[in-house]
Amino acid sequence: MPRILLVAATTGYQTRSFANAARGRGIDVTLATDRCHVLEDPWQDRAIPVRFEEPERAAEILSAILSDEVVDGIVAVADRPTLVAALTAQKLGLPFHPPKAVEACRDKHRMRELFAAAGLAVPRNFRAALDTDPREIAGAAGFPCVLKPLGLSASRGVIRANNPAEFIAAFERIRRILEQPEIQQFHEDLHRAIQIEEYIEGREFALEGLMTRGKLDVLAIFDKPDPLEGPFFEETIYVTPSRESDAMQGAIVETTRKGVRALGLYHGPIHAEMRVNAEGVYMLEIAARPIGGLCARALRFEGSLTLKEISLEDLIILHAIGEMPESLVAAPPASGVMMIPIPGMGIYESVSGVESARNTAGIDDVVITAKQGQRLVPLPEGASYAGFLFASGADPASVEDALRKAHSQLKFEIFASLDILAV
Repeated sequence: MPRILLVAATTGYQTRSFANAARGRGIDVTLATDRCHVLEDPWQDRAIPVRFEEPERAAEILSAILSDEVVDGIVAVADRPTLVAALTAQKLGLPFHPPKAVEACRDKHRMRELFAAAGLAVPRNFRAALDTDPREIAGAAGFPCVLKPLGLSASRGVIRANNPAEFIAAFERIRRILEQPEIQQFHEDLHRAIQIEEYIEGREFALEGLMTRGKLDVLAIFDKPDPLEGPFFEETIYVTPSRESDAMQGAIVETTRKGVRALGLYHGPIHAEMRVNAEGVYMLEIAARPIGGLCARALRFEGSLTLKEISLEDLIILHAIGEMPESLVAAPPASGVMMIPIPGMGIYESVSGVESARNTAGIDDVVITAKQGQRLVPLPEGASYAGFLFASGADPASVEDALRKAHSQLKFEIFASLDILAV
């Protein structure tokens, strides 16, 4: 039985999706997670506990435990586990992205430096230490500009500023986010600085791909039809295939190829985000991991290994053990996902209209991930969504329309929450 090492967070539906996909393919899974090492296997998953904030030590633990066992491949889910996976793969002699490439993917400033050195279009940018007085640097990148944490993902903490007053307010807001105990506990240098860069006009796209020993295979290009102009940049709808011209899609692919080469990515999934305007393609970032959350469900393929549909999770796992299908075609003509935005801060009570949304023509599934009693926090402070809508259809326009109609059926009940002050 083939075996993969799955490096992922303890909790999260994406972890379960990958583990279930592997087991469904008859592949044994060894989990390496950030669960507490003191607890005696609380989830009954026989996971190896590691600390993602100590990647070198985590890799030593994993390589020592697995040195006498056969591991056929390694998969990392989400950003923080990728460095542990890269270091472990290096020690075990498994193909994966190099540690330096993974580190660059997690550092927005370093990524900009490498893109610029490779000749890619890069906005004016600099980084500022967290203890900088924002009044002293307001305007240094021009206006409008965008401020963002170096190491957070999913647009968390990303804020547009159009003038000095907004710049100062955005800097202070991001500083408060980065000073939260949940982030400071990791003691990472990435969380001690803020990236500041010129705002890039244009539309956003995403590309999902797989690197095979340095060669990029493009799995999908997603349109993001909603304008992402700030002040916050909450992503909502992804639809594929892209409706853009072959020339524009070719430019997106070629720029992504240059980007992965600049970063040194080598083997495994990548997820790239870019903006396109009259001047060309600007790479926003490339992650050494697959698309996040449940969004992978928006992609389904047919390949030579099976007559059944292959999910993105299936594909990544098969790729990790060296069984990449020879040819792939998208299963539905068009598909898409909506990451349901959190409508406001407070305590989640319930949602109505789920069945109406699910019965909307073109909708494949409605998944509400918010739990009753959970405190919901919207962007820029928040780091999650209320759920996901999935659709498929004859063309991208009908998929987008189905997602919007289904979303309009959902009504969330959220109670105001009060912060408790120490006295």
